[in-house]
Amino acid sequence: MKKRILIEGMSCNHCVNHVKEALSELNGVSNVEVNLAAKYAVIETKDDIKDEDIRFVIDDAGYEVTEIQEV
Repeated sequence: MKKRILIEGMSCNHCVNHVKEALSELNGVSNVEVNLAAKYAVIETKDDIKDEDIRFVIDDAGYEVTEIQEV
């Protein structure tokens, strides 16, 4: 399963790494790609991960999730 997460607040490669680390810590995430220019991340998972769990780790990292889409 893949989900695209639209994220506000990323402005540099440090932000990209911070978001990537936060999403990688979610149980079941097998791959994370972050696109700074388009302001989104795509995660691949074996199991369904709750959107509220995704929002929590991104908010906790200091960024804002504006939308989560299944891809």
